[in-house]
Amino acid sequence: MNKKIYIETYGCQMNVADSETVISIMKTKDFIPESNIENTDIVILNTCSVRDNAEQKIWNRLDFLKGLKKRKKGLKVGIIGCMAQRIGNELLEHEAVDFVAGPDSYRYLPDLVNETDIELKTYKTDFDTTETYSGIEPLKNEGEISGFIPITRGCNNFCSYCIVPYTRGRERSRSIHDILNEVKILKENNYKEITLLGQNVNSYSYDDNGKIYNFPDLIKSVAEEAPEIRVRFTTSHPKDISDDLIYVIAGTKNICNHIHLPVQSGSNKVLELMNRKYTREWYLERIETIKRVIPGCGLSSDIFCGFSGETEEDFQQTLDLMEKVRYDSAFMFKYSVRPGTFAAKNLADDVPENIKVERLSKMIDLQNKISKKKNKEEIGKTLEVLVEGHSKRSKEMLFGRTEHNKVVVFPKKDAKKGDFVMVKITEAGSATLKGEIVS
Repeated sequence: MNKKIYIETYGCQMNVADSETVISIMKTKDFIPESNIENTDIVILNTCSVRDNAEQKIWNRLDFLKGLKKRKKGLKVGIIGCMAQRIGNELLEHEAVDFVAGPDSYRYLPDLVNETDIELKTYKTDFDTTETYSGIEPLKNEGEISGFIPITRGCNNFCSYCIVPYTRGRERSRSIHDILNEVKILKENNYKEITLLGQNVNSYSYDDNGKIYNFPDLIKSVAEEAPEIRVRFTTSHPKDISDDLIYVIAGTKNICNHIHLPVQSGSNKVLELMNRKYTREWYLERIETIKRVIPGCGLSSDIFCGFSGETEEDFQQTLDLMEKVRYDSAFMFKYSVRPGTFAAKNLADDVPENIKVERLSKMIDLQNKISKKKNKEEIGKTLEVLVEGHSKRSKEMLFGRTEHNKVVVFPKKDAKKGDFVMVKITEAGSATLKGEIVS
């Protein structure tokens, strides 16, 4: 065989980790990873369905691949990931597509590819409530310093706007032994940072012959296994973030003091319609506990406007919550209906588009002001930065991140990717800090 395989990854960090798993599976069957799409025998697109624009990118890419297949006879094209799970039959109707596999079907990919050799279009999107890809060591890219380790798959929360439970299935936790083995591999390969991944990492629960490991147990074990490596995690669900976890972060040196805690809305009415299972008051109490136990903890969030029934008063409550929390950064969006979700079937998309756009602009403006003010508070401080690479603007400048997940740009001097350096902050904008390396 020895066919070459090329993977393009779209969407979240979980998809990045899944692509590493897919490459590992394919290599065991003598497929060879290829970095140039023009030289490959098989193209796989690992897709995202969270927002419509993510899916539109795939349709546009398939039109390109249709032309590439005409130029390169024998080329096979497959779709994997959330979009494959959601609309696999529709994707198979596209002239470019030869096979489709959902997130629980990656072990079968070598067989699906081989079946296309007899001119069949193939399809596998069965949910597997036990599949965690146990025993597979994901293939990491050479020269990387930061790695993702999935600790759970799927989701049980069923937020009314979200497609994830329908594309990734019900939640299940990976073996703590598989996770720690992956940590050891990253440590042996000189990784400097690990991010534990899950749709809701807080609900991690693994039964090891009667001993139950929860998420605070797991992240403490990971940090102790690799004490010289920074440990991060995403994403936390506010309803499940426990005092135990907050105290573990505070008391463990190499767990980064940064928590991404998606709020989505500041209105209790909207949160209930979203089926988020917490209130504004609960969320703010969790934030106050984090700030008290972990002084200076970096905070970020996901927030969107224009959900079903959102009034101007509801939106003002979101702005007010942003003012109270003072996030370091936030991912902000306007609501778009995802077919197949509870909201798509049962809740009217009744906020006019122009109002959505106006509200999003106000959210972004407010967050930029908060981020800039908070970043200016860093001027004069000396912060530890993990160097991630060269700045896009100059080869003489490097960039990296603090443990609080703030981006810092600075003259490189003798530093290189993967180094931890101390940087004195001299300037600050809403998105970036600037500084100088100090001894």
